[in-house]
Amino acid sequence: METPSLFHGIISGQRRRGFDEVDARVARIAGGLQRLGVTQGDSVCVLMRNDIAFIEVAYAVMQLGAYAVPVNWHFKPEEVAYVVGDSGSRVLVGHADLLNALGDAIAAGVTVLSVPTPPEILANYKIDPNHLAAPAGAIDLDSWLAQQAPYDGPVLPQPSNMIYTSGTTGHPKGVRRNMPTPEQAANSERMRALIYGLKPGARVLLPGPLYHSAPNAFGLRAGKLGGALVLMPRFAPEEFLQLVQDQKIDTIFMVPTMFIRLMKLPYHTRDKYDISSLRHVIHAAAPCPADVKRAMIEWWGPVIHEFYGSTESGAVTFANSRDALSKPGTVGKIAPGAELKFIDDDGRELPPGGIGEIFSRIPGNPDFSYHNKPEKRAEIDRDGFITSGDIGYIDEDGYVFICDRKRDMVISGGVNIYPAEIEAALHAVPGVHDCAVFGIPDEEFGEALMAMLEPQPGVTLDVGFIRAELKKALADYKVPKHIEIMGELPREDSGKIFKRRLRDPYWAKAGRVI
Repeated sequence: METPSLFHGIISGQRRRGFDEVDARVARIAGGLQRLGVTQGDSVCVLMRNDIAFIEVAYAVMQLGAYAVPVNWHFKPEEVAYVVGDSGSRVLVGHADLLNALGDAIAAGVTVLSVPTPPEILANYKIDPNHLAAPAGAIDLDSWLAQQAPYDGPVLPQPSNMIYTSGTTGHPKGVRRNMPTPEQAANSERMRALIYGLKPGARVLLPGPLYHSAPNAFGLRAGKLGGALVLMPRFAPEEFLQLVQDQKIDTIFMVPTMFIRLMKLPYHTRDKYDISSLRHVIHAAAPCPADVKRAMIEWWGPVIHEFYGSTESGAVTFANSRDALSKPGTVGKIAPGAELKFIDDDGRELPPGGIGEIFSRIPGNPDFSYHNKPEKRAEIDRDGFITSGDIGYIDEDGYVFICDRKRDMVISGGVNIYPAEIEAALHAVPGVHDCAVFGIPDEEFGEALMAMLEPQPGVTLDVGFIRAELKKALADYKVPKHIEIMGELPREDSGKIFKRRLRDPYWAKAGRVI
């Protein structure tokens, strides 16, 4: 029986907002956006950390049949400007401090709405106190909202948010999913109930960032179930356990890095908190070491589930705790409605046990395109099946395993990072002749970025200088954790850097390849 005193609504830090108030604000935001010219099929960029306002703005945009475009708030001004421009957004909504940091990067003609940076964000991040007022040229959201009449237009099909994935050629790509038919929308609801464990009245904790695709879909669905959606401004292990206990959390979306950080807590700290309310914990975004999964199940019980997929594909496999224990390392069986193929280098479909590139599709889901980049969609498509470049196999019992990645993408703490973008930035650093960026094992984050540099003749490279130069152009999480200088990088006969020769020894020591 649910405790009557528990709050129902959205919670962030000490702030509480009931669903009736959220709905009223959403209607006024939607009405205001419509008066700013936002119509069905348009895009609105959202540059915020986890916040109640993020959820409200996304709902309002969707109410208009438009696409909310979450922007990674770690991005540098030019990276934010690229997403705003490429998405064709008429409006950018962001936290005041993040907008102040953009300077004049945003093109003229874009209406900027400034959201006051909330106290729980200020308590968790180092923020310049001079950046808390709405920047010049921006409109304060709260003042603007008070003047708006609620949207009273027709009920429109609500598209999923357009998520920008990191690009292999230096620019991210917007995954723009088609407007769902009623049947597709119903199918999505069924899948989210199964995969995410989201049920009416669920009390949900979201410790991951809303700008990522899975936490975004999870959080937006959870906020409409009538229970509670608790947002964490950033993940902190003991605070996480405190919230589970105090808010009687039953459903959570996580990434393996969070498991690892929780497991590092002393036993006496873990034992302080009552987590018996947990019913369904789903994780994804990066490989989870089998020993970590087993330890978490021993601690929390058989409530831990996993899915494998991508922003483009959606969830194509699903595993429960029993699967994880009986088939260590599996990402589960093929999810209902999904289809998988394992293709070798000659284009042949492989039988069970055969290791090949994984191609998938979910016919019941709305299809997608890469916004403004249809040719990029064609590159990953094979007869309607798409790939994210992962290599794996399915065993005789129908369980899927991931072995490696065909492409160079690094997943660090659940975040996709493409070395090509970082290598391009390194080539612009004075004194760098050539470079190779790749992922190496990291105990906490799964993978960490390693950059190996070859200096120009007669030049002595300084690692501190290199980091400083990279931080001018790249989000901090893209700056390699490890940087080494080599006299000469190993090369193939063609002259191409032999990246696997650099990468493999690190993984051989770790006893894994992904």
